Amino acid sequence: MRGMTILLCLLMAVLLCVPAMAQESGLYVKKVENLPEDFIFGMDASCVIALEDAGVKYYDFAGNEEDVFKVLADNGVNYIRVRIWNNPYDAMGNGFGGGNCDIDKAVLIGQRATQYGMKLLVNFHYSDFWADPAKQMVPRAWKGMEIEEKTDAVYHFTKDCLVKLRDAGVDVGMVQVGNETNQYMCGEKTWFNIQYLMQAGAKATREIFPEALVALHFANPEKVGSYDNYAKKMDYYQVDYDVFASSYYPYWHGSLENLTETLSRIATTYNKKVMVMETSYAYTGEDTDFNGNTISDGGAIVKSYPFTVQGQANNIWDITNAMVNDTVNGIGVVYWEGTWIATGGSTWEENHELWEKYGTGWASSFATVYDPTDAGRYYGGNAVDNQALFDQWGKPLESLKVFSLMRTGNEIEPKADALEDVTIICDLNAPLELPETVNAVMTDNSKKAIPVTWDFTQEQDEKMHTGGVNQYTITGQAGGMEARCYVSMVEYNYLRDYSFEDNSTAWQWTDLKKADELYIEDKKTDSLTGTKHMHFWSAAQNSVEFTLEQQVLNLPGGKYKFTVSIMGGDAGETDIYAYVKVNGETVQKAPMKITSYGNWDTAVTDSFTCTAEDTVAVGVYVKCQGAGNGAWGKIDDALLNSVQ
Repeated sequence: MRGMTILLCLLMAVLLCVPAMAQESGLYVKKVENLPEDFIFGMDASCVIALEDAGVKYYDFAGNEEDVFKVLADNGVNYIRVRIWNNPYDAMGNGFGGGNCDIDKAVLIGQRATQYGMKLLVNFHYSDFWADPAKQMVPRAWKGMEIEEKTDAVYHFTKDCLVKLRDAGVDVGMVQVGNETNQYMCGEKTWFNIQYLMQAGAKATREIFPEALVALHFANPEKVGSYDNYAKKMDYYQVDYDVFASSYYPYWHGSLENLTETLSRIATTYNKKVMVMETSYAYTGEDTDFNGNTISDGGAIVKSYPFTVQGQANNIWDITNAMVNDTVNGIGVVYWEGTWIATGGSTWEENHELWEKYGTGWASSFATVYDPTDAGRYYGGNAVDNQALFDQWGKPLESLKVFSLMRTGNEIEPKADALEDVTIICDLNAPLELPETVNAVMTDNSKKAIPVTWDFTQEQDEKMHTGGVNQYTITGQAGGMEARCYVSMVEYNYLRDYSFEDNSTAWQWTDLKKADELYIEDKKTDSLTGTKHMHFWSAAQNSVEFTLEQQVLNLPGGKYKFTVSIMGGDAGETDIYAYVKVNGETVQKAPMKITSYGNWDTAVTDSFTCTAEDTVAVGVYVKCQGAGNGAWGKIDDALLNSVQ
């Protein structure tokens, strides 16, 4: 009997060592080969304290109310990232929002992370509120400081915060000096000054947490050459850091192949560790807090994975596998704000009151005193609640288990998870042909064609063909799921590669001032049609002047008009126009203007007439003085249509 008891005890011990989640989960997860034991699986949880103060509760998979940090640790998260703003409050103590993330909240979060065996990743923004590539505002207390005084302020602020964390017993594993510092930081706009601030933050970190890694954080890896330039500047100024970290959101930041190649090149050239400091993905297109989301259904972004729990997990798996097996010195992946869920009110009014009182929305009205042009105008709720790893009631999603399951694998039988959206561009004078099948995206991220039935009538077809240039959504059913087809109705276009999707040689740049960037960019959110467009940017004033031109081939004689669109920013004084040349002579011009991001200006020339023997060219002339931050812009949808 004693022997049987010992055997049973050993059997129970073995069973307890097998991850229960791998046995119970319906999540398909392959084991990530070569995954190091110390690989960083991080979670930014900066808003947790504010959410809990507002009444939000979190639960474990059994449905029991539980400390969210224990839930994260139990599911494989080993680092907690927390941002620190200098002073995110107005004179009356009202918080700016976004979690009101000051050092006191960082200490509370750090203590709870340490309690459950996780290290803290401290994210200094050196700002009173959000810092990102477009916004690097100096804290109010440091306004007007010369670089020497500001450098000293960064050093002492960093040191004082780290001392508080150390004295509170927090296990700090990494310190991030600045957030998405793409050529700007803490109000500084030159690398010569920025490097002083980075050095000051690194110096303070080495003194208080000598074993902690020092990270620099950048964004937009899809911009050709930008990361190489940043790393080169850091090397030139001999900035002291260990980790070159990147944001990587698949909606905006290009391919994983580009990311891994870029980071590997930096790791090899400069002997640095590299990592993904921020990523996330939507598990649903629905909003849960009456505020609207940054990412939702509708065909406006590259949807690399379905907006499902499995799609969310597949995103994390692919990035992790890429960092482990395709990247030199890849050390980790941090998921951004996977705990930032809806505050919990049943109406917008109830939520608004909580956002204002506790700072659980992205910004409150009180932020006006610091950021009047953005937060002060567009303050509100949580635009990323549909990208959390918990549902709106605080219950963990199955996708949270992916961090643990990547170490063991859970390769269950794949099944259909969602349908891939269909995109069609149809000429107004041609029949619309809808596909007979659509791709079902399987849980293992493979695709399988299945029959589809479209809810599409002859009346709808006629309306689309007579309604001019427009966009439509057609729905249908396939495999018991809703299918979507996004249709763009267009006029017949005599131009080749009109929206720059084919990377063809149809278009020719003539750079008149040696701009920093002139190339085809693959970024759907910045495109008018498709996923690509022509991109330009240059840092110095008066350095943007170029033409973009196509010679039209085999154009029949007749009457035509030329249409093209542009958007951008920081342009200052400009001279921009669309033009038409016949036999080398400019016969039509249409002025264009740049205003702000997302606001496309479409130029349409007056009609012109040509014969079949004429040589016709169309193009855009762009000249921007620049408004101090470097002019930039996007050109898309060039159309040459016949006129009756």
